[in-house]
Amino acid sequence: MPEMTIREAIALGLREALDSDETTFLMGENIGAYGGAYGVTQGLLDRYGPQRVRDAPISEAAIAGAAMGAAMGGMRPIVEMMTTNFAPLAIDQIVNHAAKIRYVSNGRLQAPMVIRTVTGGAQMGASHSQSLEGWFASVPGLKVAAPSTPYDALGLLRAAVREAGPVLYAEHALMYEACGDVPDDWYEVPLGKADVRRSGSDVTLVAHSRMVQVALEAARELEAAGGLQAEVVDLRTLCPLDMDTILESVRKTGRAVIVEERWRTGGFAGEIASAVQEAAFDQLDGPVARVAGADVPAPYAADLEAAALPGPGDVLRAIERTFGIFRSTNDSSLV
Repeated sequence: MPEMTIREAIALGLREALDSDETTFLMGENIGAYGGAYGVTQGLLDRYGPQRVRDAPISEAAIAGAAMGAAMGGMRPIVEMMTTNFAPLAIDQIVNHAAKIRYVSNGRLQAPMVIRTVTGGAQMGASHSQSLEGWFASVPGLKVAAPSTPYDALGLLRAAVREAGPVLYAEHALMYEACGDVPDDWYEVPLGKADVRRSGSDVTLVAHSRMVQVALEAARELEAAGGLQAEVVDLRTLCPLDMDTILESVRKTGRAVIVEERWRTGGFAGEIASAVQEAAFDQLDGPVARVAGADVPAPYAADLEAAALPGPGDVLRAIERTFGIFRSTNDSSLV
């Protein structure tokens, strides 16, 4: 079982899609000769040519609109938007058209397209370090995937390119070099199926994308400090949302903490917390806790950005504050 990075896993998925379906093409800003802002598409222009690896003008509205038209015409575009911060420039094309065309046409038209975009804080300032995938996950007709491992990055992409409608595929800016095993044998990760990344009996931590790593670190520190076992649920996709896996875990542990990188106010964590208390109220030993980013524009300074984004210590404090089952030690990494 070879090891690869998330960047390599996504690149492999793109090559597979281009090799297996002649109607598939890539489009985005600087994805050709430059190789993409994050290096994912390096070498693909030389391999497939400019008809299938298309550099686009700096206009997200034009990119999404052209991709939707191509998809409606029988093509399967895979669009790269340099960051999710620019996706709102194409919100009309994505939300009002691509996500709804199948519904408003009574099934006569479809828009099978994948929108790859980059999410998360990466010390790029207030307008470039946001996590907006939760916004899009609330739109009917639009699916949203957010891998946290190379295995999931490849498996989710394989599933996304087969979808009949649009999929927003969110890649975290700081996770491209994350390594993991990826099987040689073919597999897919179905959209809408969460993964229990760590088993535990005392508290459930629910997260996606880079916050899965934060949750796992918090779980390790929780065990080291007090012997308590946290179960970590990796959502993998925000829409469809696998509430069955979340609820199964929460009913086992009796406690839930939702960890999200974006702002707390109006965040997707609130949707999960509400759904958990509605469906598992009698099994809860306390309120559902949320750990999220500060309600401020993302700072550029590294120390300020770190203070604004959730870390393992924030998760531990939420467990202590909400459930009183953990007493922090003098280790400053835990508090």
